[in-house]
This record gives sequence, C-alpha cells and structure tokens, in this order.
Amino acid sequence: MTNQQQVDLLKQESATLWNTWREKYHNIAIELHGVDLSEANLGEVNLAEADLSQANLREADLNNANLHKARLVGADLSGANLAEADLSDADLQEANLYKAYLTGANLAGANLRGAILFDTQLNWALLEGAQVTSDQLSQASLEPNTL
Repeated sequence: MTNQQQVDLLKQESATLWNTWREKYHNIAIELHGVDLSEANLGEVNLAEADLSQANLREADLNNANLHKARLVGADLSGANLAEADLSDADLQEANLYKAYLTGANLAGANLRGAILFDTQLNWALLEGAQVTSDQLSQASLEPNTL
C-alpha cells in the first residue's frame, strides 16, 4: 500500500528534507507502489530498498539518487535522468527505460530481465553482474568499454 505521507514528502522535491526524514525513520518501509512521480525532481534522494513497482517516474530527475535494492518492477522510467544513480541490486524487471539517461549509473547486480532499454543511455554505466541480455544491450546506447 502506498504511504501518502511519503508521497507528499517526496513531492516537496527536497532531497535534504527527504533524506533527513529517512535517517530519522530508517526502520519504516518505503511503500510507493504505483505512485505518480512523473517529472519530479528527486535528484540525490535516498530511495534504497523502496518499493516503486509500477510507479510512474517518466521524465523524473533521479540523478545521483540511491536506489540500491529498490523494487522497480514494471516502473515507467522512460526519459528519466538516472545519471550516476546507484541502482545496484535493484529489481528492474519489465521496467520501461526507453530513452532514460543512465550515464555513469551503478547497475551492478541489477535485474533487468524484460526491461525496455531502447535508446537508453548506458555510457560508462557499471553493469557487472547485471541480469541483462545482449539483445537488450544492442538496443541501448553505450560505450564499448561499459561492458
């Protein structure tokens, strides 16, 4: 179940405010399943281990965000800015990353099975141990040394 207090706090678009709240209430699960945060400014927010399954994050700014072990199954991240984001061990199964910007992102150990990577910018992204197929990667834009 989505927690409306968490949604309202994120929609204030203050990484400092959110991250301070996360530190204070570190034991509270982040339940944002199906939430609409499209075009939100969420740069540098700590969403580690958050449930963002089926969330609408289309064109959201998540640069340098901490999404370590986040659940993003079926999330719409098309056009999102995830530059330098930590998506290590995140579950991105069936996520839509069409034209998302993941330059320098950490995707080590991430599950990308069935994710849409068409025109996704993966230059200098860390993909070590990521569950992704060569067919998926052939649709993305990446530097040869990324693999």
